[in-house]
Amino acid sequence: MSVSLEASYAHCRELNKRYGTTYYWATYALPRVKRHHVWALYGFCRHADDIVDELGDVAVDVREKALLDFGDRFFEDLERGWSDDIVLKAVVHTVKAFGHDPDVFRRFLASMAMDLSIGGYETWDDLLVYMDGSAAVIGEMMLPILEPLSADALPHARDLGFAFQLTNFLRDVSEDLQRERVYIPQEDLRRFGADPTTRIVDDAWRSVMRFEIDRCRELYTSADLGIELLPPASARCVAAARRLYAQILDRIEAADYDVFSTRVRVPTARKVATAAMTALQRN
Repeated sequence: MSVSLEASYAHCRELNKRYGTTYYWATYALPRVKRHHVWALYGFCRHADDIVDELGDVAVDVREKALLDFGDRFFEDLERGWSDDIVLKAVVHTVKAFGHDPDVFRRFLASMAMDLSIGGYETWDDLLVYMDGSAAVIGEMMLPILEPLSADALPHARDLGFAFQLTNFLRDVSEDLQRERVYIPQEDLRRFGADPTTRIVDDAWRSVMRFEIDRCRELYTSADLGIELLPPASARCVAAARRLYAQILDRIEAADYDVFSTRVRVPTARKVATAAMTALQRN
């Protein structure tokens, strides 16, 4: 049965609304003609991530093959210019509309595959290799849709991707431990004598979290320089997402760095309000 383009975009929208509420509400600062393209990119990333993390007890080799098959199907559909997949139909349409370099999708899928076999990273530079494909490329995917005023926006868009993902890592330490993964560099943990596997908030844990939060805020500062290089509507969208995500760091601090007892969240009402206020701003 053929999938309509409208149904595919609607499906991606629902994925974004259900699983990526911060990004979803921020898209409402964009012109209507661009929002669905962001939803399509989110749908692609979410579907790949679900293959890796949401298949329960399915064997690693089965998930690895499913991820490979998903990637192969996407690149085949991209080559012919259309798809009948409920997610990929919208993604292919978006890529064709904005001329994305297919390499960003290859790098993303490569990092997703790393999660199937790698549970930790020795250094920050090692972690950046993973984050290049899992985070920085998201900024690169977004740029054609955001239409920056200068090519100088690229490194700052990558830094925003890094900042968003590092924020996730710090918030989701407990959840990642359940998947036998630690995304805080091992050299940093040793430096402060911290051990997340104990799930104890002691002085060592507070110290390493402060260090990583400072690192994350430096990335947000770089990202702010890129936001200034975007046209007003795009800048409002990215600023809304950046503002909301940075609040997660504030909430981690307010919880005395306890990311084990509960998952830190920014309330949906605040996300909606922030997105609405940002969308109403005019330069």
